[in-house]
Amino acid sequence: MSDLRFIALQNWIARTLTKDAQIVLISGDASFRRYFRVTHQEHHYIAMDSPQDLVPVAPFIALAQEYARHSLLAPQVIAKESELGFLLLSDLGDTQLLSKLNQENVSHYYQQALGLLSKVATITQADGSPLPLYDGAFVRRELAIFSEWLIGHHLGLALTEQEQTLITSAFELLVDNALEQPRVGMHRDFHSRNLMLCDGQMAVIDFQDAVIGPITYDAVSLLRDCYIRWPDTLVDSLMQSHYRQMQAAGLLSSQISLEQYRRWFDLMGIQRHIKAAGIFCRLNYRDGKTGYMKDIPLTLQYIVDVAGAYPELRAFAHWLTQKVIPLMEQRR
Repeated sequence: MSDLRFIALQNWIARTLTKDAQIVLISGDASFRRYFRVTHQEHHYIAMDSPQDLVPVAPFIALAQEYARHSLLAPQVIAKESELGFLLLSDLGDTQLLSKLNQENVSHYYQQALGLLSKVATITQADGSPLPLYDGAFVRRELAIFSEWLIGHHLGLALTEQEQTLITSAFELLVDNALEQPRVGMHRDFHSRNLMLCDGQMAVIDFQDAVIGPITYDAVSLLRDCYIRWPDTLVDSLMQSHYRQMQAAGLLSSQISLEQYRRWFDLMGIQRHIKAAGIFCRLNYRDGKTGYMKDIPLTLQYIVDVAGAYPELRAFAHWLTQKVIPLMEQRR
């Protein structure tokens, strides 16, 4: 963001509130947005700067209204200047769920977070229009980010015909897995950095990329978080809780076995971690956001560990272990 955008934001805040409002940068995220805390007469707000040519604010506004309508605690839009890409939002504080998690409380907090997904799953439209569909083409585009940015750009690895066939086969299995699941409203980035603790309640942020997609996606995003890992026994217990929760909500047929659900969950997690590893490289090289590179080893280890339990993916896991991970370690 250029200084000119910040000046424009300051001028808009002055017109919306007063010239006395104090504006302090608090963060950027994994897109082109930046966020500021605005203080005015002992009241606090969050200002979003989202360049319209890169990240339009209309989806955020529409989904904020839907989340509120479904009684989900989320930022409220107080004022907007859509043409410039400026929003003034309610302030939910600074306490990310990730900052409070430990072995003693993680089950409690994750159960609370999973409980929100019964409502998230019912949000399939915004501003009167259906959310985008997380279809086969969508999944393939996400998987291609791994090939382009991690394998090609970061490692400079020229794949053999055999390796390309191996990757294609693994990716198509993951596409099929996504498409065979029941479709629900999907936050698409539901994890411990996008959940806030606010006066004893759990709030949801960063929901503007919501789609209609696989029922396990948000749960595995939370339970196999790219930024922290928990014991497999805990993850499996919480996954089973989500399975029962979705059946109780009428979103999952009672005919679907736990074993089927576990497979959907596991393979969905592999797909998401492949995508995330590629995005972390893209953020580094395209956007100059270097901090995400440290999160790649965990995402790759998730893939190897979970894929190893499925015969169809063992060769892919072996290739990652023998070739990709050693090259990643050399590039540190």
